[in-house]
Amino acid sequence: MTGKGMGRWLLVAILAVCAGAGRIARAEEAVRYVVIVTGGELLSGMYADGHTYFLTRTLRPLGLQCVGSMCVDDKREDLKEALGFASGRAPLVIVTGGLGPTDNDITREAISEFTGVALKEHPVLLERMAKRFGRPAGQLRANLRQQTRTPVDGSYLVNGGGTAAGLVFEWGKRVVVALPGPPGELQPMVRGELIPYLSRRFGTRLPGRSLTLRFVGLGQSEIDQRIEEHVTLDPDITVGSQFEGGRVDFTFTLPEDTVREKQRLDALRQQIIGIFGASIYAEGETSLEQVVIERLRTRGATLALAEVGSGGTVEASLSGADAAGEVVLGAYVAATLERLGRLLDVSDGTWAQATASSGTLEELARATARRMAVAATSFSRALLMSMPSTRMVPMVPGPTIMGMARGTTAKSPSLSGPISERLPETMLMAVRNSRVPAPTWKAGTVMPRMRKMTLPKK
Repeated sequence: MTGKGMGRWLLVAILAVCAGAGRIARAEEAVRYVVIVTGGELLSGMYADGHTYFLTRTLRPLGLQCVGSMCVDDKREDLKEALGFASGRAPLVIVTGGLGPTDNDITREAISEFTGVALKEHPVLLERMAKRFGRPAGQLRANLRQQTRTPVDGSYLVNGGGTAAGLVFEWGKRVVVALPGPPGELQPMVRGELIPYLSRRFGTRLPGRSLTLRFVGLGQSEIDQRIEEHVTLDPDITVGSQFEGGRVDFTFTLPEDTVREKQRLDALRQQIIGIFGASIYAEGETSLEQVVIERLRTRGATLALAEVGSGGTVEASLSGADAAGEVVLGAYVAATLERLGRLLDVSDGTWAQATASSGTLEELARATARRMAVAATSFSRALLMSMPSTRMVPMVPGPTIMGMARGTTAKSPSLSGPISERLPETMLMAVRNSRVPAPTWKAGTVMPRMRKMTLPKK
């Protein structure tokens, strides 16, 4: 790769990754840092980069600002070139991956060569390695012993879940930190080891009391504007925001973890909930999928899905939530409404009648309920996912459906016949964009026995 080509590649990475990180602390200047994620499997599309998301989300409330992130291959020269660019942008560079015992794990040596900081076996790590493998240090394989080498100028971060310690290279006024790649090792190390080190080195805050509110159906800028218009935030409150798809998280952090700070955040929570209402679907780390599963689970309900144009992403997303196996029965997936109708054995006459009366979505929900009711012994819910180009259908309490096209409401008479005995409540939603990793939903209460719905025209 030429220098000119490398420059373009790095520039794209820097501009693209941290664009949605949100706003940072008001009261003090943030410590800038760059993330370098190593791994050829990331560049080949085998895995997505989750490290940048975790690091920015964890470090931002503490007074650190990510100014760029990039992925590089497991090649020494590529990593050294990336280090050169990153160290020119920020005093702190965080590298993830490449600390293991294989030939592809080149991070330790590449950083040492770049910074000029030598490596040396650390006696404490060597002793731990020998104890872990139950043999004297002299009998350890060379590729295992290389994991005990730490910077002469700097320190190491304890790894409670693996053999690769984190490394801290102190290079003049700059610091390069190397973290292990597995999330189960990296994340506890960041919380337990890296954050205290950064506080000592850069004077960043230690974790205080924080409040995270999770929004859906509203844009990040709209939430930010409404908070600024209606909420007066004290100067010591740090505000951070993250967005993914149609979901937005806002985190409010205070520097201390005291009863008084808890009371302040509780009051702030109530004020913000009063402004946004049902647009806040959860607090903390609870996902939207988990909220849906828990609501249905508490009702003793099961859930059947029919998806159009989404490739089955809704079912896959819901299935990752805890206790999803108790709720999610399965999914019918097709590329078009017509193909979904055939998959669900909707007759030509019924389909023509439903199309003429703008009732195709409802008919597909009925058909899904019928198909699942054959195998299910408990009540089923049919969650109908419509074409990706449609808007979200809002869910509201009670038997009323909001007509989005004209802002009108229409009463929903109960379903008749045996379906209503097995399907006392039906939930209908629409995917905003099936190409996002997780679907965009509107949070709300499950509606009883919906009857009629008309989606807005384009």
